[in-house]
Amino acid sequence: MTVAVRLFAVLRERAGRERIELELPEHATVADALAALAELPDLDGVLTRVPVQLAVNRDYASPETELHADDELALIPPLSGGRAAHVAVSERPLELESLSRAVGDPRAGAIVCFQGVTREVPKLQYEAYVEMARERIAAIAEETIARHRLCAAAAEHRVGEVPLGEPSVIVAASAPHREQAFAGAREIIDRIKHEAPIWKRELDESGKAHAVAGTPAPGARLAESP
Repeated sequence: MTVAVRLFAVLRERAGRERIELELPEHATVADALAALAELPDLDGVLTRVPVQLAVNRDYASPETELHADDELALIPPLSGGRAAHVAVSERPLELESLSRAVGDPRAGAIVCFQGVTREVPKLQYEAYVEMARERIAAIAEETIARHRLCAAAAEHRVGEVPLGEPSVIVAASAPHREQAFAGAREIIDRIKHEAPIWKRELDESGKAHAVAGTPAPGARLAESP
């Protein structure tokens, strides 16, 4: 099937065109399209350095969004004058290096990264209200960018099973000075823990799950009985 890809700003300049026609297999996802774009000589390496918002047919999308014939996929770089926030919530293993690159900025004198790693138990199992979690984390990142005058921020959270020693969440923040970057990264991870609709359970050696106590969401109240 054929999918049209729209490029803007720095991506359009690097590619030398604003539209690319991609041939993809049926049931391909946005992630498959990004992988195909990354193989093009003019875009090689760019997509790992520039955080982009994704849209399919003028509606925001994620890497897991399935594409169909004649869809239009738009890659939207950071807006002029704005600061970038990259966010993802998915089952894919997290990569510290790629998230660090996502917040790279010529203005930045410091990049701080935090990883939350599974410890003491064989696995953790994460469940999320994915769409809401993604929006909540994006809002947290954008508010933190403004509050601490960061150059950029990024946060990715994994769902599904996360084995011992692997990260379930990574946060990265870049800023002109290290104090800003440390404060920004700390605020983002603390707020994700308290505000994002994500739950975890511990899995023991037999695979039996044990719930982990959490904190009430902001503004939470008990449902009233009829």
